[in-house]
Formats: sequence, structure tokens, C-alpha cells
Amino acid sequence: MLPAEDPFLFLRRAGCPDNVIAHCHVVHDLACRYAESRPVDRELVSWGAALHDIGRSETHSLAHGQVGADICRRYGLPEEVARIVECHIGAGLTAEECRAEGLKPIDCVPKTPEEKIVAHADNRVRGTTVITIEERIASASGKLPDNILRRIKALADDVEQL
Repeated sequence: MLPAEDPFLFLRRAGCPDNVIAHCHVVHDLACRYAESRPVDRELVSWGAALHDIGRSETHSLAHGQVGADICRRYGLPEEVARIVECHIGAGLTAEECRAEGLKPIDCVPKTPEEKIVAHADNRVRGTTVITIEERIASASGKLPDNILRRIKALADDVEQL
């Protein structure tokens, strides 16, 4: 069960900087707009989107997804929220990709509609600016392997068809 308090209070409690909180607000609003017209748990999307970058209170590395999930678990939040936070990096990371990056080797690929919506909404926000998925892929081209770029595009297509 989700707490009655504002999820953004957890970001402050964890020590997230203001720019991260501002980014989380924009991702939250976009994710909630996606959730409005889809058969998903809107409250879960709201909480997951609000807290997706809570791990940035401790690190700005790729580990922030797994770190953030651990923070959510320590706060006693539902596992579904922790999994959204854990799976929001790009279009997710496989256990093997996590291992190669020095992370816990667990599957962090979004599977539920709620996980997918939050990951996609995060891909659509640069700082506090909403961008297209094409802009995201173009900016990541040359920095990320082609298979990851294809996964980001496939996630976008999947969410748009929910």
C-alpha cells in the first residue's frame, strides 16, 4: 500500500538536489499523462515517476537505478515502486549488462506497463524539457550501442501502443 503523503517528500528526505527534483516533477507529469488513457495503476505510475531518480541522492552513475530501488525498500515502499525505480534506466538493463557495468547482476528491464511508462517518460525528458524520442535517440547515438538505441525505440513504440 502506498503512503498517503506526497511522494516528492521522499526525494527531499533522501537528499536529492533541486535540479533532480525538478526533473522528477516533469517526468511525473508526463508519465501521468500517459497513464490517463491506459489500463494501468495510475497511482503506481505517479509514485514510480516521482521517485525514479531518488538514487541520485547518492550517485549519478548508472547505479542510481539500483541504489534508488534500495532506498525505496528501506523506506518501506511497495516492491512495485522499487522495481519501477530499478528498471527506469534507458529501456532497462539485462542482468548481463548490469554485470558488465559493475552493477548487481539482476534483470532491470521494464516489463509491466507501469515500469514501461515511467522509463519511456524519463527518456522523453532532458533536464526539465520534454523532448521527442527521436531527439533522445539522436543525442545518444554514438554514445550507446545500437542494440540499446533500438531497445529505447521499441520501448517507445510499446508504450505508445498500450
